[in-house]
Amino acid sequence: MKLYRFTINLEDIGKRLDRYLAENLPDYSRNYIQNLIKEGRVTINEKPAKANYRIKQGDLIAVEIPPARELELIPENIDIDIIYQDKDIAIINKPQGMVVHPAAGNYSGTLVNALLYHCDSLSGINGKIRPGIVHRLDKDTSGLLVIAKNDFAHNYLSHQLQERKITRIYHAIAEGVIGDDEGTIRAPIGRSLRDRKKMAVVTGGRSSITHYRVLERFAQHTYLELTLETGRTHQIRVHLKYLGHPLVGDPVYGRRKQVFNLRGQALHAYSLILTHPTTGERMSFIAPLPEYFENLLKTLRQREKNN
Repeated sequence: MKLYRFTINLEDIGKRLDRYLAENLPDYSRNYIQNLIKEGRVTINEKPAKANYRIKQGDLIAVEIPPARELELIPENIDIDIIYQDKDIAIINKPQGMVVHPAAGNYSGTLVNALLYHCDSLSGINGKIRPGIVHRLDKDTSGLLVIAKNDFAHNYLSHQLQERKITRIYHAIAEGVIGDDEGTIRAPIGRSLRDRKKMAVVTGGRSSITHYRVLERFAQHTYLELTLETGRTHQIRVHLKYLGHPLVGDPVYGRRKQVFNLRGQALHAYSLILTHPTTGERMSFIAPLPEYFENLLKTLRQREKNN
């Protein structure tokens, strides 16, 4: 069991308790912290606290983190869109809102739980919690993922990623109007110096390259196609924020005020091109835009007609 203690500084006065703890305990999600509060594992001045408590100067906050429980992966009959499958790989069209693999706060209902049910085998290179997972998509990013069904395929695909021989193309809708028809964002990405839970463009970060092309412009938004040359955590989301055009609906890097009632960022992994581990065949896959994305485009196009 771990015990953390915090004494409030002037700049933190007035913050919600759960937000403050999420900022100061970056290894734990806000949802996990809220559960700790509900379980009575967070106290303020030795008294049980509530998540919406506004902290005051001099408050002494204590957080008790229980021992990590052993994750037991259970196959679950969750409907997933498997657009291709053979003895080596599977190509999945992940829906928005699905977590890729189990972690604190998400022990079931993940893509891995579904894969264990639907696939006869998965690679074990990434360990018990992430069988078959070669690369990931954020929970609220929809679209294509390649899954390795054996260790040989996993190593082969991982090498392709490292050598930048897998092409990953995304469609996205960004805030504001991007003037250039196409361009490249070259900006290093690392942990944010202000918020360790976020990524940011930082000096000394890892080399990160995103190519973009404008597909359609609206009065206040831009529909984009983006190609990853590198694959850093939250790369597209961070790069577009850096460009001054964050993704519509992005709860972390976007505008605070959301006007389209989206469940997350308007980002879809649209196309995946790779070389098959066994046959050597160059294979191309496309996942059509999901309903939430199509509806947003319809809304923006209708606004253009009405103006």
